[in-house]
Parts: sequence; C-alpha cells; structure tokens
Amino acid sequence: MRIILPGVLAALFSMHVTAQAADSDPIRIAYIDPLTGAFSATGHNGLVQFQHAVEELVNAKGGVLGGRRLEIVAYDNQASAQESQIQLRRAISEGIQFIAQGNSSAVAGVLTDAITRHNQRNPEQRLLFLNFAAVDPALTNENCSFWHFRFDAHADIKMQALTDLIAQREDIKRIYIIGQDYSFGQAVASSAVGQLLAKRPDIQIVGNELHPMESVKDFTPYVTKIVSARPDAIITGNWGADMVSLGRAITDAGITVPIYTYYAAYDGITATIGASGRDQFRMVHEGHFNPAPTEEYAQYVRDFKADYPNNDISYPRIINTVQMLARAIDQAGSTEPLEVALALEGMEHTSMGGDRVFMRADDHQLFQPIQISVHTDQQIEFDGDNSGFGLLTEVSVPIENTMVEHSCQMRRP
Repeated sequence: MRIILPGVLAALFSMHVTAQAADSDPIRIAYIDPLTGAFSATGHNGLVQFQHAVEELVNAKGGVLGGRRLEIVAYDNQASAQESQIQLRRAISEGIQFIAQGNSSAVAGVLTDAITRHNQRNPEQRLLFLNFAAVDPALTNENCSFWHFRFDAHADIKMQALTDLIAQREDIKRIYIIGQDYSFGQAVASSAVGQLLAKRPDIQIVGNELHPMESVKDFTPYVTKIVSARPDAIITGNWGADMVSLGRAITDAGITVPIYTYYAAYDGITATIGASGRDQFRMVHEGHFNPAPTEEYAQYVRDFKADYPNNDISYPRIINTVQMLARAIDQAGSTEPLEVALALEGMEHTSMGGDRVFMRADDHQLFQPIQISVHTDQQIEFDGDNSGFGLLTEVSVPIENTMVEHSCQMRRP
C-alpha cells in the first residue's frame, strides 16, 4: 500500500489547484503603443479596437481552448524605441507571451530584435510578436524573424498599388514626396522613386524631403517649398500628429493637386482635412471602410461606434489579427508561442469583409486585397472623427496582384 504523507498531499493539492487556475486564467496580450504624447490618439484608438475585437469576436463566443478568455494589457511606449524595450521587459516579467504593436516601424524593429534574442536565450519563456501596423518592408525581408508576424500590407505592397494608379494619370508629370525621417518614411520615399521610375520614367520628382518625426508643429515652411516646386501630385507616408499638421498646412495653402497617402484618415486627421480636402486626399489601405462589403462587417462597425462613440474602426486588420490568433491557439491546442507560430504559418482566413487573406510562411507577411479610397462626404455611412467625411473606395486591388518577392532568410527554432 502506498502511503502519502500529509505534507506531500497538501503539496499535490496545491499543484492541482494551481494547474486548474492556470488553465482558466485569461490569455493576455501586451499592447505596446503610444498612449501619451503627440501620437496618443493613434495609440488609444488601436487599444479600444483590440479590446472590442477580443470581447466580441472571441470572449463572447466562448473564448479559446475550451473557455479561456483573451485579455488586452496596455503598456505606454510613448512612441519611443527605448521606452518600448522597458515596457517589453515589464510584459515579460508579468508572464505575458503575446506582444501586439503597430505604430512606428522603428519601434517594431527594436521589438523584433529584442524578442528574437529573448527567445533564443529563454526557450522556456518564448514570446510571439503580432505586428498590426508597422510596415517597413525590412521587417519581413532582410530583418525578418520567425517570431514576428505582420498583419498589414507593407510599404512596397501599398506603393505598388499607388504607383499603378498614378502611372495611369497622364496629367501627372511632377511629384513631390514628403515624409517622416525614420525607417518607414525612408522606405516610402525610396519605394516611390523606384517604382515611379520603372512605370513612368517621364515623371519628374520635384521634391523628396524628410522631416523630423513628432517635432514639427508648423508645416508651413515645408508646404511653401511644395508650392514653389509646382507638383502635379504629392505622396506622403505621414501618420498621426504629423499627418494632422501636414494636412492642415496643405489645405490652408490652397493646394489642390491630388494627395496620395498611407494614413490620411481618423485620429483627428479626417476632421482636420474636412471639406477643404474633399475628393483630393486618397489613402491606400487594406480592409474596407465605405461601402461596407458585408452586413456582418457593417454591424460590427455600428456596434463598435455604439460602445466607443468617439473612436473609429481605423484598423480593420486588428479584426484579422485577433481572429487568426484565436484560430492558431485552438489549432495548436496550446498558448506556447512556438506551437501558435507554426499554426499561423500558411494560414488562410476569410476576413469579416469577405476577403481571402493568407499568411505566407516564408516571411510571415499577410497578403490581402488592397484598396485606394478618397476622402469625401458622399456615399459615406461610416465617417471618421464624427466629421461627416470618410473614405470611399475608388480602386480595389485583388490579392493576386499584391504578391511581392521577399529576401527573408528566416532562422527557424
């Protein structure tokens, strides 16, 4: 007969209770983005979109792994690469395994490196990086990592769509490029020059300027240069407060040429551009805004606006991020990041908008249809900033036409 001493029995009971608690605890996702400072509006909007998505799309449907909830834990990185590393260490110390970040490719690069090193040194405490908005192409090319998955189309994919459209405009012969002076802004400028040269060698780049990020309060001097250059169109990758200020300066100066952008909407940008930029500003993006492609998506946006009347669905890709992560966890039968990563690789998914999307295993880049939409107040059901103005799709690029080559040489665990 086997005798179990009281102390051993107590220890076994404690281990059983702890295991049961761990099996029912929420699965936490660290959201590391700016929640204070010049880009706080962008960060807060992304945060509530993640919170709404996990509640409505996962938790309200029974969670994952037979009932475990997802939980978003917010960490303010102040749009700083250094602060992001501090917040990452906090998340690690609190036992979080999934990291979501999007705003600033510079931050995404630092986090990718830090997470890759951490996982190499701590295989028993691995992390998985869910990049929902940082689109420097290097992140899925020369600087790719097995532990990084990007759910947005990168800058070259989006520029391919923009330059295809511009190339068809025979009236556009002079282009001015302006952007933020960091990895993403530099990538946008380089991609624009290269692709325009290949598609329309007759187009002249009459300006190619990078400005300090977050520190320019008045863009009038920059816009004065643009006016003097007499462009037929402008391309910018600016986002957040820098897009608000640039948009205001452009409309105040009375510039009427087409403005092709990556992020000229929401977080105060739509309201700033307003009537002055009607039918002038265009944005390249994944997902859909107006018209809503499915009633399911339209109802999701209505429900979100009911819960968060001062925010907008500005990141449709967050829906894909949350749904695909939940699927991967269930398919893996585990929250272990390696197993979840293997489930995400090659995953095909139908978005709430009815689009087929595909996570390429070779570089962990998500491919999806791309839209180019115009800023207008016509045929708008879902506006931005409660302004009455929103984005109306003019051009849709099918997923087959978004596929690009990559140079990723991934080191696999």
